[in-house]
Amino acid sequence: MSRSYSFKLALYGTFTAIAFVVAFAVGRSELATLGAPFGAYLLLTLVLATQPHPRITFTVDRERATEGEKVSGALSAVAPSTVPELELLHVLPAGVSMTEGANRSLIRLVPNVPRSLPFELTAERWGSYALGVALVRARDRFGIVADDGVLKAAAPFRVYPRSDRLRSLVPPLATQPYAGNRLARSRGEGIEFAEIRSFVPGDRVRRVNWRASARRQELYVNEAHPERNSDIVLLLDSFVDVSGPTSGTLDLTVRAAASLAAAYLERRDRVGIVGFGAVVRWLTPAMGRRQLHLIVDALLETEVTLSFAWKDIDVLPPRSLPPQALVIALSPLLDTRTVAALLDLRSRGFDLVVIDISPLPFVRGSDEPLEALAARLWRLWREAMRYRYERLGVGVVEWDETKPLSQVIEEVRAFRRYARRVSA
Repeated sequence: MSRSYSFKLALYGTFTAIAFVVAFAVGRSELATLGAPFGAYLLLTLVLATQPHPRITFTVDRERATEGEKVSGALSAVAPSTVPELELLHVLPAGVSMTEGANRSLIRLVPNVPRSLPFELTAERWGSYALGVALVRARDRFGIVADDGVLKAAAPFRVYPRSDRLRSLVPPLATQPYAGNRLARSRGEGIEFAEIRSFVPGDRVRRVNWRASARRQELYVNEAHPERNSDIVLLLDSFVDVSGPTSGTLDLTVRAAASLAAAYLERRDRVGIVGFGAVVRWLTPAMGRRQLHLIVDALLETEVTLSFAWKDIDVLPPRSLPPQALVIALSPLLDTRTVAALLDLRSRGFDLVVIDISPLPFVRGSDEPLEALAARLWRLWREAMRYRYERLGVGVVEWDETKPLSQVIEEVRAFRRYARRVSA
């Protein structure tokens, strides 16, 4: 801790020095008695002033929360010696605010007796934070010496992005050979009726359709669609973030990814993510509750990082993009590397869907003719790019905060249902 002194030290010291100098100059010793008490006061203060060495502990009722939730906690301070006046300033990271209680407190500590200060926090934005940082100032009983320092309690706190409830999802074109809730196009063991065919040696007796066999005087069996799952890969573009005062394209990307991952995993699909940016990261598709926690924890680390290295989607290992997987790209479509990578994915035969996280709500308009013309050309370029994707059979839907994510999913489903695939 660093030590500082109040203006009283200079004031009392100056008055004591002047009194002694004047007394010596005029030869009147009684004048020195005027400054002696102040000098003795300063000497006693500096001798008795010792560093208090306070410690703090930081506790919250839970280490994980969702955006908008409130969390209760307490900041506790203790010192081995008496601290007549301890000023605490609880430093909160951006994204977490104080709901109830003040982040600045003034308390008195007695030796080895902790003093607890309750508070309530509001998780405003998703992310991984480190709480328990406080700026402290300990003053002595005379108000002359102050010790300043930064104390850390190292309390991790994770805020998960809020997710929307999706009633329908984009159905993949292909399924995987794992049990799930999707009906495969192939025929096999299942409970969903497909068709009736003639009996062949090797068919099980329990699959015989006795009513149709009695009517046609020969054996017929029921064919069914097996229940399978699908591989879903969420590709997050983290090259660029266009943001406003409260949110941005990266915030919408993370929230949409959390909603889609939770919905697909609930339907027993295997879900993985690929963070496509200056740093390429991936999570192999899997299923279950554990995979949802892994995905959400990975989403908290999504950020825009500056890099001068040119990254390509080919640097990903084969297992990050399994064959016959549905790739849902969440991107503002501003970086040419992302645009080229998505076109490369489609040319390699992947089932691709693009949700265009629109940056338009975060761009300020201008009345200048040249800037207005540039903005118009930029919008035309985006429309031409979306048309190029649609010609390849890729559904591209623009999304912003003004409409729910479920509406975007329905638009993608409508495009995939009626659109024709035309090669470029």
